[in-house]
Amino acid sequence: MSQTLPAADPYAYGAGMSTASPSTRLAELGLKLPSVSPSKGSYVPAVLSGDLLFVSGQIPMTDGEVVVTGRVGDRITVEAAAALARQCALSALAAVNVTVGLDRVVRVVKMVGYVSSTPDFTSQADVVNGASDLLFEVFGEAGRHARSSIGVAVLPFDTTVEIELTVQVAPGPTGEPSSTAR
Repeated sequence: MSQTLPAADPYAYGAGMSTASPSTRLAELGLKLPSVSPSKGSYVPAVLSGDLLFVSGQIPMTDGEVVVTGRVGDRITVEAAAALARQCALSALAAVNVTVGLDRVVRVVKMVGYVSSTPDFTSQADVVNGASDLLFEVFGEAGRHARSSIGVAVLPFDTTVEIELTVQVAPGPTGEPSSTAR
């Protein structure tokens, strides 16, 4: 069954919220984008294909080092893990910013959150909410996205959370190619 969408896009940037740019919203929230960590393998932080930007999985790092290790449900609390997910989302936004600029984001399309957790832990969604909430705070309704929250036994470097992001971007001002990797 198909559904007809209304003419006005309810997910348009700033719908029902401040019309401040994402960069301004970050400043209003007292947040600063971290430096983009160099890739630790044969991949790039983000790839632009058409109007979609795919951001590689981001883990909580400071100055190129993993911040916290361990599994949720073991020695890491849901609240601490949600704060780490928020940090991952900031890192993903940093990758967006250096690749195309935050002001070109039309909407956040999809986020996948991986949570290193014990077998009996079932609140992965509560952890990943840390990242989802940040995206909503920065982009308003355009920050609401499709999402998966997945519990895993272990993540690279024994980190607690990994977030990957897909955003839709507006065309560049100079006829930028439809496919770039940075």
